[in-house]
Amino acid sequence: MNKDVIVIGGGPGGYVAAIRAAHLGSDVCLIERDKLGGTCLNRGCIPTKALWRNAEILNTLKHIKEFGIEVDGYSINVEEVQNRKQKVVDQLVSGIEQLLKANKVEVMNGTASLKDKNTVMVTFADGSTKEITAKNIIIATGSKTTLPPIEGANLEGVLTSDEILNFKEIPKRLSIIGGGVIALEFAGIFAAMGSAVTVVNRSSILKRVDSDIVKRFAVSLKKKGIELITDCSMDRIEKKDGLFYILGENKKGKFEIASDELLVATGRDPVLEGINLDGLGIEYSKRGIKVDANYETNVKGVYAIGDVNGKIMLAHAASHQGITVAEKIHGIESSSHSPVPDCIFVFPEISSVGMTEEDVKEQGINYQVSKFMFGANGKALSLGEGEGFVKVLSNEQEEIIGVHIMGPHASDLIHEGTLAISAKLKIDDIKNTIHAHPTLSEAFHEAVCGLKGEAIHMVQPKRN
Repeated sequence: MNKDVIVIGGGPGGYVAAIRAAHLGSDVCLIERDKLGGTCLNRGCIPTKALWRNAEILNTLKHIKEFGIEVDGYSINVEEVQNRKQKVVDQLVSGIEQLLKANKVEVMNGTASLKDKNTVMVTFADGSTKEITAKNIIIATGSKTTLPPIEGANLEGVLTSDEILNFKEIPKRLSIIGGGVIALEFAGIFAAMGSAVTVVNRSSILKRVDSDIVKRFAVSLKKKGIELITDCSMDRIEKKDGLFYILGENKKGKFEIASDELLVATGRDPVLEGINLDGLGIEYSKRGIKVDANYETNVKGVYAIGDVNGKIMLAHAASHQGITVAEKIHGIESSSHSPVPDCIFVFPEISSVGMTEEDVKEQGINYQVSKFMFGANGKALSLGEGEGFVKVLSNEQEEIIGVHIMGPHASDLIHEGTLAISAKLKIDDIKNTIHAHPTLSEAFHEAVCGLKGEAIHMVQPKRN
């Protein structure tokens, strides 16, 4: 065998697995058919967050007079917006290249296919091929955009999250089909840039999110001028005279929505094609490659991490799985059972970790719940971002079991909740930890204290 580990795919699961395996002394080869960084760095997390920052600044400018600042006028230079976005992406991709090189990971730019459980065939752009063997193979091929079964969804000009990232001008009217993270992040970005945005979804929005946050966020969307049409049917998409039309029906009757651009963002599917899973007898379904608790497939020595196994389609989950597999290959058994935080970059931000209130009710768990509003937090008001709240749940043992945040810097604050749940911290552990003032973290501290009716800066609800 000429390698210890072969990694197929250079996204946040694959390149992290490769580097960790190299840390532990393995001779590693990473095969990537496109660009290092995968969807996350090139077409997902990073470019959208670069655009999200543009939108955040624009939202601030809309309320700049509240801060006593007069701005005569401003305009958006789309070319410079795109240049900045690409500069961020290129810098991070270059950083990954340097890290792999520094850790002596051999990188091959080609398409990989499994020949047997120890052999991978790599096909290069010029048509040449090369066989590589290894003791262990990690599949990290990620996911791809998918279109819903709606007539006209494949019409020319209909955009997915891949294409819309490279917009050349800001559409006057943008319709978005979908109610998940991707759909709502783009809705917030383009609304801030001046588009009239309509979001259409067959069911409710943000299914994984606690219902208290979903209700408040839906109201927030409408305040920002984003039209939300949910719980509807969509019969077809038409294109006439350069405009896109969504034709459907909801409880109010039939509707027709016209827009200059149409984004379809209804989810992603794992990339299973071309790997030769059937040839090796590796079990999989449309949802992804089947793996055990160690992310090993039914073929010993072959693993699948990240989006391709369909468990949790989040970049940080893929990275964690990559480290877990690399360590298992080297005899290090992972003892980590960390909950996975989920962050949504909308306005205001949303983040969550652990159980929702719906989860605990469904499982019949006796629980306490507490909420603290950012409107009572000094730092949030100073920032001009008093919208939202922190919601915390605990069980009978007073352990923190769920944290849900809508508000400023929610994506940063959630990790205090993640650590609390992971370490099985109790209410008093948080209560007795001094939180600096004035900070947003105080809102989490107050919400936790509220579980025992001991929050200082809110009127406590009456308890029976």
